[in-house]
Amino acid sequence: MSVYILALLIGLVAGLRAMTAPAAVSIAAAAGWLPAANSWAAFMGFRFTPYIFGLLALVEYVTDQLPSTPSRKVPQQFGARIVSGGFCGAVIGTAAGSPIGGVVAGVIGAVIGTLGGYEARKRLGLAIGKDLPAALLEDLIAVLLAFWVVSSVS
Repeated sequence: MSVYILALLIGLVAGLRAMTAPAAVSIAAAAGWLPAANSWAAFMGFRFTPYIFGLLALVEYVTDQLPSTPSRKVPQQFGARIVSGGFCGAVIGTAAGSPIGGVVAGVIGAVIGTLGGYEARKRLGLAIGKDLPAALLEDLIAVLLAFWVVSSVS
């Protein structure tokens, strides 16, 4: 599969859950699925990096359920998702020698994931009558898509 499609999809994951994308990318780099060892992104495969990003992802899953959590469309939340998507896209792009293309694709994916995820969750939550099932489904989709993407990089 094209590295640009994979970068776009990891950006989409970042749009859904900002910390799931870097957690998946760092796990893939540490496991050797993502060749980043001899590049600027080598730190993603360091021993503790997956634990740090994994912990941040878990914190995000919990805080997402809190009523005081702001919308993903506010500038701080939107910006974090764009940065996460661009960064993870760059790491995936680096594996194919195209970090700039990866950044662009990752940012585009993050915008799509942020706005599309917001609309999908809102509509599903209204249809069900509760937000929690829609939020949990979004979490599951983000995790499964992230691990499919990083396992597809060769």
